[in-house]
Amino acid sequence: MHQRPYKLKGEAIPLEARIFAIIDVYDALSHDRPYRKAWPKQKVIEYILAESGKHFDPNVVEIFIKEIQNEN
Repeated sequence: MHQRPYKLKGEAIPLEARIFAIIDVYDALSHDRPYRKAWPKQKVIEYILAESGKHFDPNVVEIFIKEIQNEN
């Protein structure tokens, strides 16, 4: 089991941290790295949705997914 800083869970984790967690993963997976190629946008979205409620706040995921799907 992963240790959470200060053993915070759910909404006890600051909103900014819950938002940043998704943004950080999205950025990491959607850009090339020296050790792997970027994932296609749809694969990143599917991964984030699969982790919703586990590693990511479902409410933040819902808003984030709507916003990135509306990108030009």
